[in-house]
Formats: sequence, C-alpha cells, structure tokens
Amino acid sequence: MNFRSSIKRMGLTLLLSGSLAAQTNANKGKQLCDQSIAALGGERFLHMQNRVESGRVYSFFREQISGLDIAKIYTEYLSDRPAKGLALRQRQVFGKKQDYSVLFLSDQAWDVTFRGARPVSDEKWQRYLRSTENDVLYILRVRYNEPGMQFDYIGTDVYQSTHVEIVDITDAQDRTVRVYFDHNTLLPVHQAFSWIDQETRYHNDEVTEFDKYRDAGGGIMWPYTMQRERNGYKTYQIFSDKVEVNQSLPSKTFELPPGVKVLKRVD
Repeated sequence: MNFRSSIKRMGLTLLLSGSLAAQTNANKGKQLCDQSIAALGGERFLHMQNRVESGRVYSFFREQISGLDIAKIYTEYLSDRPAKGLALRQRQVFGKKQDYSVLFLSDQAWDVTFRGARPVSDEKWQRYLRSTENDVLYILRVRYNEPGMQFDYIGTDVYQSTHVEIVDITDAQDRTVRVYFDHNTLLPVHQAFSWIDQETRYHNDEVTEFDKYRDAGGGIMWPYTMQRERNGYKTYQIFSDKVEVNQSLPSKTFELPPGVKVLKRVD
C-alpha cells in the first residue's frame, strides 16, 4: 500500500468515525427527549388538552420588580395545528378582581380591560411567540415530530449542584434551544436560546429555569416555579400555588367579551 492510499484510507476512516459519532449523539439526544416525555407523563402529557395555573406573577426591569400580581393562566392546546401561529391559545387573568387580562390566540393577542380590548403591540406579540415556540415544554408537547427537528446530545455536566444531561434541539429554521435535563428525573430544569433583533441587530440570550415539579393531575408533571432571563437580567417569574390539567374551562374563556369596545393599538 503506497502513501497516498494510506492517506485516503485514513481520511475515510475519520469521516466514517465522525459520521458515526454524529449519528450516536443524535440517537442519544432523541432518546433523552423520549425519556423526558415519559417522565412528564408520557401519552397523558402528549394529549394534555388544557391547563390552569394559579399563583403569583412578577415582572422585572434591570433586576428590579416592575410589577407583581395574582394571576390565573388558562392554556388550551389546539387539536389541529394552524398553518400560521401557535397550536395553543391562552388567557392570562390578573388581579384579585380579575378585571384585566391578556388574550393570546394562535396568531394575535389582545389586552382586555374595563375600557375595552386593544390589540397588543407587535413587540409584545413577537416576544410571546418567540418564547412559546422555543419553550422546551411546548416543543416536547407540540413540535416534537415537526419535520426537520434534530436532537443532538452535547454531554453531561453539573448545573447548580444538579447532574444534568445536555441536548441541543434544532428546528428546520436552524433555531437551537439548549436544554438541561436532570440526570435522575429526566425533567427539563434549564433552557437557553439566542436570537437577533432584526431592527437593532443586537444579539439576545434568553434563559428559562424550571423548578418544583409536581403532579398536576393524572400523572402529568409540571413546574410550579419558572423564571426567565434576557441578557443576564431577570424578566419574569411565576410561582404557582395550584396547577390543574384537563379541566372543564369556563365558556368563552378564549373569546373577547360580547360587545366589547375595540381600541386602537398603541405601538
């Protein structure tokens, strides 16, 4: 065997080894996500129809609390995924009197008060859309079998004293969410993704922490505490006192009040 043939064979071996390693990482990443779905409740999690979270919500600006309120959040998963927007709708109701709410439909959203209903700003809608589409719990429940999804195992590590398994989930649009799964429970405890603001061209890093998982009913596990950060600053926290799944929701939960005055959007 001459030198050139040896080099070719060596190159082929390295290529095959790299391909095999990539395939192994993809298989392990998918396997970990499968196991996480099982830990979240398996088929019951995948067929969860709705969820009601009750508790306290905090918003922050530069690490200072800019708002806090009692909240009740109604979420319903759509049986048929729309061509545009999200496969869920949500109503976030705030205050002791529950006299203010935000209604998120699959492709639009409204601020609803005693004055009327006002379409939310484009920035607020895009923030909600981006955070939902890149939420690992939404990905596992809704987007898991989406064409082009890739699951790459990154490795194992220790995160905040917890042994974690790390997986990169990448969709067909090349958006990647890095997820840390608790090694023992296989539940998601941390996720991170990045995005570029199309107007300012600034790079942004979004992080979500998941904690205090409990059985929300029928074996479906859900985090009672969630915290979001953007570029190192805390932006949102929810502490749920109660989470219920597959409830009979009040009629017209996801509709604007009849005869409501429609106000002009303020951007």
